[in-house]
Amino acid sequence: MWAEVWGYTPGIMSRQTVRFWAFFALLLWGTHALGYLLHEYAHSFTAWALGFKANPFALIYGRPTVQNFIFLSDVDENVDYGAVFSAGKGYVASLIALNGMLIGNGIPYFLSIGVYSFARKRGRRMLGLFAFLYCLMNLGNFIDYVPVRTFTTHADMANLERGLRLSPWWIVSVLGLPIAIAFWHFFMRMLPDARDFVFPGVRVGQAILTVLSAFTIFGYYGTSGMSGYGEVSRRISVFSICIAFPAVLIACWPRRGKPMAGA
Repeated sequence: MWAEVWGYTPGIMSRQTVRFWAFFALLLWGTHALGYLLHEYAHSFTAWALGFKANPFALIYGRPTVQNFIFLSDVDENVDYGAVFSAGKGYVASLIALNGMLIGNGIPYFLSIGVYSFARKRGRRMLGLFAFLYCLMNLGNFIDYVPVRTFTTHADMANLERGLRLSPWWIVSVLGLPIAIAFWHFFMRMLPDARDFVFPGVRVGQAILTVLSAFTIFGYYGTSGMSGYGEVSRRISVFSICIAFPAVLIACWPRRGKPMAGA
């Protein structure tokens, strides 16, 4: 089945195998970029719709460097929150800050689950792999704000808290529960199913997908508060990579004979 679908023979570094993993890397980059850019555009379009930005496409795209091309590390929403607060529109600033995660990642998260289910039912593995990775990237955009960068003095969550005059504990309490449910669903239901669907009977592929998923969430997005966001965010990031990453990896490691969980 695997060789027929992918042209892949386990244990042999064939040309088809190299092509598959090259395409996998391209999907990984593409879904990360899509999740990141839609997040920033959600901020920008909200500011434009509410009269605080002239051009919703006018992001700060940054320098033409390899790092920026791969990680989009210089890309920014280009919204002047100072002007919004100066106009006495704190609630508007909060909405602009929240919509990056809510519209830019929340809606696509549910859509990607739907696309994965569609692909699963029809046996379309490439589409299923894309939807799974896109779901992964949207999930990562949840954790790097709640809880990693909730207790900080700047960036989205700080603007949300300032605009609504809320404690960060309220943000964690209100947004934390649905995010925790999303994490449970992804790692306990979607990941086991995707391993068997995308890599049927291929233990190495299943292991790679498991490590990649756990590291992307807890090692990449989960360490976004490591520097520049205060001591609380740094400690949460340290916990994410040192405790949460290995714990989830062990809990989700593929086991022989374990039935598919279903998405």
